Amino acid sequence: MEGRPLTSAPAVPPLDLADDAPPIDDSIEPGKRLIRLPADKGLSLGDRVANAITRLTWRTPLHAFRLKGRFPLKLLGVPADPVPGDTRAGTAIRAGHFLHRGLKLPLGELDFAALTVAPTFADYLHSFAWLRDLAATGTRVDGAPIAEAVVRHWLGVHGETVSEPAWKADNTAWRILFWAAHAPLILSSSDLVYRSAVLNHLARAARHLDRVADKTRPGTGQMVAWIGIVAASLLMPGGEPRQIFGEAGLRKVLETSFYADGGNISRSPQAQLDAVMALAMLAKVYDMRRMEVPPFVQEVLTRAVPALLGLLHSDGGMGSWQGSGATSAAHVQAIVAASGVRTRPLKQARDWGYQRLVANKVVLLADAAPPPIARVTEAGCASTLAFELSDGDERIVVNCGGAALTGATIPADLARGLRTTAAHSTLILADTNSTAILANGSLGKGVTEVELDRRETPQGSRVEMSHDGYARRHGLIHRRLLILSPNGRELRGEDMLLPAPRTRRKGDKGFALRFHLGRHISASLTADKLGALLRINGGPLWQFRTSEGALDVEQSLWVDGEGRPHPTEQLVVTGTAPAGGASIGWIFKHIG
Repeated sequence: MEGRPLTSAPAVPPLDLADDAPPIDDSIEPGKRLIRLPADKGLSLGDRVANAITRLTWRTPLHAFRLKGRFPLKLLGVPADPVPGDTRAGTAIRAGHFLHRGLKLPLGELDFAALTVAPTFADYLHSFAWLRDLAATGTRVDGAPIAEAVVRHWLGVHGETVSEPAWKADNTAWRILFWAAHAPLILSSSDLVYRSAVLNHLARAARHLDRVADKTRPGTGQMVAWIGIVAASLLMPGGEPRQIFGEAGLRKVLETSFYADGGNISRSPQAQLDAVMALAMLAKVYDMRRMEVPPFVQEVLTRAVPALLGLLHSDGGMGSWQGSGATSAAHVQAIVAASGVRTRPLKQARDWGYQRLVANKVVLLADAAPPPIARVTEAGCASTLAFELSDGDERIVVNCGGAALTGATIPADLARGLRTTAAHSTLILADTNSTAILANGSLGKGVTEVELDRRETPQGSRVEMSHDGYARRHGLIHRRLLILSPNGRELRGEDMLLPAPRTRRKGDKGFALRFHLGRHISASLTADKLGALLRINGGPLWQFRTSEGALDVEQSLWVDGEGRPHPTEQLVVTGTAPAGGASIGWIFKHIG
């Protein structure tokens, strides 16, 4: 499907960002941005050897002490869950069915031995993230029988047998965090055998993570695995040796999971949300023990939150990048509040690559970096130089989004299409992706270098970007210029195709400029077919004009934060670029 075109929650006030927040250095120098591998695939050989020695020095004595009864299995406390649950999902559980991203599973049909739900739904069940939702509604007395029944069933199927996805490293770590934070729901029983089984599983889960954390795929999942190790060390008696081991591993993986500007290496907003949430939950475990959060954890949170805020539109909701859906403002606000970090959005991310331009209520977000490397993402997108534009509560230009939310509402074939360049608001050359999406789903060759120049001028905020994703195959460089006026009422753009240096002329190439429109916008072409009126129900009126090519309105779709696709429209400018290149100017203008 490469290169082919693709045929709510209540409004929440924007985040209350502190006026006294510390300044952020988000200045940027013009220059090239290269694909950079994280420092390693995880821990180095030396670190792994050191970890193995550390395990040998503490596991045997610890287990011996436990056998002698020196360290009875118990929880040392119940940490607070800093993120509120989804009351709608919690009410559904009390009514007799799990609800996840619009999909339902009756409790009576729950079979952990043969789950037939979408992968993300299965993770929701195995991680026990639903305990947070259940806890958000009703009383403990009402919720405990439901939670205990599901835990008993899960232990009966997976308590003694390690298999995926139940024992996947991140699911195991999340399970430790959620079982601890919501222990009153699952440990209220007077059945001592059951209570012992729950506590024994927590200990076994920690030992499992000890073995697999440094072998887990780099990225947020590996980070969460190490968080699980540290959390377990603080939750159960005799954990001091494991704490030393876990904090050392967590420090190492944080160094390779985030860029210096605070963005995660998968470049995924959803992964960024998960990372901030997991670190915030770990901080509450330290608080429960009246222990200071390690400075390296707090330092990562301090960098990660501004980067996260840098991807928000005026309504506080998330932009759609690298497989993520348009996460709601309420969910983002809850996680930022849980972090305890009061700061301002990062306008310019040097390595993470996202640019944020603001003028009054208008926000422009642009992708000015290569896609993530294949081994740190499962839903990486060929979105280089794409942008999104919002005006207050309305999205004007969007990306389709949602490629990582594969499930009943987004089948695998559609998810693959959502990763293509055509699913993003940028230029597509010769009906191909700027970065290849291989048959096995991984990202292949394409963009290796992005040049970026951003300036503030009397005419407004100016960003000029270019990438080499089409250079080798088609002999052309794509350069995009964006200028947002000081009052936000006008966005001027120019897309240029320039001959790539040291490449042979390839002949004429067809191109398509795609601008996917927000969910509430309807477009109608002007008589000369070089422009379109963009009407928003009850909102402002915008106009689009192009200087070159043939303009048409085609069908598109947009995926919301729950993973549900909605039919939308897109503006498509088509034309042919000769070997010497081409230039297409265009404008979005607020006219009423």
